[in-house]
Amino acid sequence: MLTILGFAMIATFLVLIMLKKMSPIAALVLIPALFCVFVGKGAKLGDYVIDGVTSLAPTAAMLMFAIVYFGVMIDVGLFDPIVRGILKFCKADPLRIVVGTALLAAIVSLDGDGSTTFMITVSAMYPLYKRLKMSLVVMTGVAAMANGVMNTLPWGGPTARAATALKLDASDIFVPMIPALAVGLLFVIALSYVLGRRERARLGTLTLDEVLVEEKETETVLVGAGGAGDGKTPVRKGGSGSGSGTDAAAAAAQDDDEDDDFQGLDPHRATLRPKLYWFNALLTVTLLTSMIMEWLPIPVLFLLGAALALSVNFPHIPDQRARLAAHADNVLNVSGMVFAAAVFTGVLQGTGMVDHMARWMVDVIPAGMGPHMALVTGVLSLPLTYFMSNDGFYFGVLPVLAEAGAAHGVSPLEMARASLVGQPLHMSSPLVPAVYVLVGMAKVEFGDHTRFVVKWAALTCLAILGAGILFGII
Repeated sequence: MLTILGFAMIATFLVLIMLKKMSPIAALVLIPALFCVFVGKGAKLGDYVIDGVTSLAPTAAMLMFAIVYFGVMIDVGLFDPIVRGILKFCKADPLRIVVGTALLAAIVSLDGDGSTTFMITVSAMYPLYKRLKMSLVVMTGVAAMANGVMNTLPWGGPTARAATALKLDASDIFVPMIPALAVGLLFVIALSYVLGRRERARLGTLTLDEVLVEEKETETVLVGAGGAGDGKTPVRKGGSGSGSGTDAAAAAAQDDDEDDDFQGLDPHRATLRPKLYWFNALLTVTLLTSMIMEWLPIPVLFLLGAALALSVNFPHIPDQRARLAAHADNVLNVSGMVFAAAVFTGVLQGTGMVDHMARWMVDVIPAGMGPHMALVTGVLSLPLTYFMSNDGFYFGVLPVLAEAGAAHGVSPLEMARASLVGQPLHMSSPLVPAVYVLVGMAKVEFGDHTRFVVKWAALTCLAILGAGILFGII
């Protein structure tokens, strides 16, 4: 019964947010509360919620102060050279911008923290996507998949959990997986190329100067491949563009009320602090180094970093208040999501639904699949890491699967490597706090992101699994 209710709760949540019948925060709170009553443990709902909130409180604190920190760094212009450099490289070409998003997310993911990766990637790329009228779900989807592949680094979390759960050395798990993970990253880049070609065909391209210019009297509109000329020529309203150019103009005008100022490249905004650029750069490098070296807990590092960044860049209290107010929406949205997710995970774990779902998944595996348990584990890692936390999967499910595999001669190392396959999909799970940073900063509905990314992330996982089998790793 708990198994059925567990899957029903997850399915109800996903359907409601994908159909936009409820907001993610409301669904994360109300759906598990309702199912907790169905299970007959409504009296313990408070305990489950408190346990969930207690476990995720450090994460919420980290995200709150990290958003403030990186928000201040954006305000003062730390990322402006990165944005301009990417724009020059991409030449305002949607194809290059999408590929650049994947590369940037993969590089920044080397720090092992998804939230930081998404903050930096969105900070750099969001102005480009908005200015060129590109699809923001493409940005969030590509960033999430690239980070998911890189999340398998030994200091990223899943590999360490697998090693701990099965009492193995993390390097023995990760190093042989490098070829398969490289295939996964190449798949993401190839997919970015395909998605970028779609965006180029839909929008066309502009030159760098045309993107940077401030249109006062006329508005530049991008036309698709079916428009005037070669699809790369900007057509201005009131001009002699073709019919498709007129359609593009109408579509662009419709989006104007949602378009933010191109602040990432505005060289005249009042918050710029060019004289403090190297101080801010050194502070950021020190902060990230401290995080990787684990000199202090991450929430403490970002709390100290945010306080120092505000004090040095904006010494006057009214200016500090203005910066905090400017980023309050993002802070409230993301921290609210995290605490709401704590209700969901607290009920899943407290009622025992996660345990029953895991046992059911193991029990339904046919006996004849025993010698192929590594393959089974790789396939199961897709739905299981999406529907439950990494802790629940690696400490609750993987040991059971590994024991079943050992009975058929499958080594724990193979099982551990196979368990990493689902990470590109896991990074878009509603139970991953970092994904709310991604969609929140990109101003994308979580349901829209889910509809777009799930199929592509699943294909990325299968590409890694196929490469692992081909190379004899899994």
